[in-house]
Amino acid sequence: EVVGAGLDDGEADAVDRDGALLHRPAGLAGAALLVRPDGTYEGSHEGGLTRDPDLDRAAAAEARALLEAGRTGTVELSEDGVHCPGGLTLLVESNMPPPRMIVFGAVDFAAALVRAGKFLGYHVTVCDARPVFATRARFPDADEIVVDWPHRYLRRTATDTRTALCVLTHDAKFDIPLLEAALRMPVAFVGAMGSRRTHADRERRLREAGLGERELARLRSPIGLDLGARTPEETALSIAAEIVAARHGGTGVPLTGSGTPIHREVRHRTGTRAA
Repeated sequence: EVVGAGLDDGEADAVDRDGALLHRPAGLAGAALLVRPDGTYEGSHEGGLTRDPDLDRAAAAEARALLEAGRTGTVELSEDGVHCPGGLTLLVESNMPPPRMIVFGAVDFAAALVRAGKFLGYHVTVCDARPVFATRARFPDADEIVVDWPHRYLRRTATDTRTALCVLTHDAKFDIPLLEAALRMPVAFVGAMGSRRTHADRERRLREAGLGERELARLRSPIGLDLGARTPEETALSIAAEIVAARHGGTGVPLTGSGTPIHREVRHRTGTRAA
């Protein structure tokens, strides 16, 4: 149970469902900030968490990153709100499970992607209709291994707006019904492995299945960023990098000489405290 001093019953109930609670352990007894999955936040008393609106906004942005990852931990900010240690340590209590990564296709590249997904904090599932490939011996790091047709499993399993779906099968009889379902679901990421010729063929088949241009635009194919990857591990890194970039609005270009911000602030709107 998450209990925050100074929270009323409605706020405590909200944290019990989905949300993150920010505490400042020293100097502000009972001060807390409730951050919701949509990025809105509110303080447990007038003045928010730190009595500085800009600093509250920076703290909420950092808390939301942990909330999306389903993690509880500490956030360190300087007193002027920059993302560096030096002055303010906040405790983030998250009440959401880790996000899901579902890897479809028990191929050699999948084992490396499972390890990368676990490193990023995902709950990773491997799904393949072929029991000879979908085994614990081949995927010891996976949280779950499912033997089922991919589209059938996707329709019956739980997903949300943080879920990443990675299609590695290279087989139209699996890929097309799976992508037809996936591209109509409110998930965070849908990517498919294959050559540009394979991608063009996929798009043609998906249009024939009735998908529109907006749905097709969600498909990231060929999956991964251009890192010049060759090995399964390098390929997994390129896929993981694209998932992170999509999650946080990154460009994937080198920071050296780019002029892009290192840390992107998430836009928030402050909520009003329940009476």
